[in-house]
Amino acid sequence: MTSDYREDIRHALKVLRAGGVILYPTDTIWGLGCDATNAEAVRKIYSIKRRPDSKSMIVLVNSVDMLSRYVSHPPDVAIQMAELSEKPLTIVYDKGRSLAEGVTAPDGSVGIRICRDPFCDELITSFRKPIISTSANISGEIPPAVFPAISDEITAAVDYICLYRQDDMSKAAASSVIKVSGNGAVKIIRQ
Repeated sequence: MTSDYREDIRHALKVLRAGGVILYPTDTIWGLGCDATNAEAVRKIYSIKRRPDSKSMIVLVNSVDMLSRYVSHPPDVAIQMAELSEKPLTIVYDKGRSLAEGVTAPDGSVGIRICRDPFCDELITSFRKPIISTSANISGEIPPAVFPAISDEITAAVDYICLYRQDDMSKAAASSVIKVSGNGAVKIIRQ
């Protein structure tokens, strides 16, 4: 890890702890992030994206242990899938808990991804809380595959823009999304 990487983490943590919004590289595409347990920070992201608050957001955690603190009774099959998946996999669980209002869907479900990206892993580990991960675009617009594709409106609205991977032009895709019900039934939402 370069010193720039650690400096980026330090600045991002300061903003997250203060209830701010960061623009950061995730294990998939560039995302808007905040403390997933801070309702005011979550509202800021909805405002930046101009997103209806009826649409929930994805949460990043760094381990099964952290996942278990924010999901009521995660099914064993979901844990196994999350641990074995080689590609980023967001799993929608029936019942989230201890998360800010606006993070879970109206039915109480929540999409969570165990993030293995080194930058995100260190950020989440140092923050010790889950972080929102929603695409860095105005709702309804095409999610940016690379940093230069992010609109000026988005960059002007956030409290901190991570420097790490801004020059990386390899186009990542959004994660696969599946729903795993409490009974273990699996439904593919996005491949």
